[in-house]
This record gives sequence, C-alpha cells and structure tokens, in this order.
Amino acid sequence: MSTVLVTGGSRGIGRGICVAFAKAGYDVAFCYRSDEEGARETMRRIRAAGGRGTDIRCDVSNEREVERMMESVLGLSVLINNAGTALFRQIQDTTLEEWNRIFSVNMTGAFLCTRAAIPKFLRRGGGCILNITSIWGECGASCESAYAASKAALLNFTKSSAKELAPSGIRVNAIACGMIDTQMNERLSEEEKAAFLEKVPLGRQGSAEEIGQAAVFLAESPYITGEILRVNGGFLM
Repeated sequence: MSTVLVTGGSRGIGRGICVAFAKAGYDVAFCYRSDEEGARETMRRIRAAGGRGTDIRCDVSNEREVERMMESVLGLSVLINNAGTALFRQIQDTTLEEWNRIFSVNMTGAFLCTRAAIPKFLRRGGGCILNITSIWGECGASCESAYAASKAALLNFTKSSAKELAPSGIRVNAIACGMIDTQMNERLSEEEKAAFLEKVPLGRQGSAEEIGQAAVFLAESPYITGEILRVNGGFLM
C-alpha cells in the first residue's frame, strides 16, 4: 500500500495535489482544520479521479493532533507539508500573535508532521517528504514579511532534513510556487494580478493541478533530494 498524506487538502494547492496523486494510483489521506465543505469536495474529486480518500480533521500546529493523525494513516510513503496561511501586513502593523500564528502553521506544522512521519518511514525502509513553499521565501515580499520569512525557514528546513534523512532512504524536496490561481490570491484586484503577471514570462497564473503534477514527479524521482523545484512561470530563475 502506498499512501500520500497531504496537509491542508480541503482547497487550493492541497486539493490539486490530492487529485494528482489519486490519478497516479495512490491512496490519499488529507487533513483540514475547519473547512468541512471543502473537505467533502476534495473527497468527491479524489473519488472522481478513481482514488480512495480519507479526510482527517487536524490543526498541524497542534502537537497532539498531529500525532493522532499520523497514527491513523496506514501505508504512508509520501508526506506533503502543504498547510499554510498568509498575512498581508506592514511590519509595524504585524502583531506578535499574527507573526507566531504564521510560523506555527507554515513552519512548525511542517516540523511536527515531518517528525511524526519519520518513524513510519524508517519502518518502511524509506519515504518521501515534499514541502510546499513560495518564491517569496527565496526573494522576499513587501508587506508579507511574516509569510516570506516562514517560507524561507521551510526552504532551509528542507535542505537540512534532506541531508539528515538521506542515509535512511528518506528524500526531502520542496516546490516553490509562484502565483497560483487559488483562494489565497483572491485579495488581489484584477489590476494587481495583471501588474504581477507582466513580470511572469509565461504570462499567466499557474494552477493547483500543475503543482500536483510537479509533486507527483518529485515523489516518483528516486534520485532527487534536497532540491527546490520552482513552479512559477519563469518569474524567478
């Protein structure tokens, strides 16, 4: 049995990843924090793609909930740390609570899930971890300092854990997303989107499905580890 566990799978990029792995023949488990309607839609799409799915309610920033989630997942072969939250705020207007919340989900959540998955991978004789990060983690973003800093931390965590876990047959990679057509970008006006896309050589937003395809590629590439795959239409080269 090969099961992929996708955190934050009730919408957006997480949903696209779930469907891509279902099409690739994996059993799909995914977690969500509160979006029950979105989780049901993801389950519907997994089944429509011919896959088997399991939805789990879990706040990835909660240590105990992560441990319970991991105990319930059988046959884990791929972990995808996708759950994330964003904040558009100037530094001087960002509260400590907001800063900590961004890091607790985007970085600590990935750490907790990775730590909980390692014993399963060791018993299996190997595994694959993918961290979903952002171009802003590489180049920074005005008015998104907390988000960009959390994604930069996730990039370094990817490389560090790849070095540490490779001798155990566990590969760790990341996908650095550009502007993807998801709810996270709905706050942008059409004018703001157009201005951004002028800087993208391919001239359009990416799709959650394209991130899913990239995730399957990395999961099934046994000699790739410690890599950051940019899926951004050429915005950052």
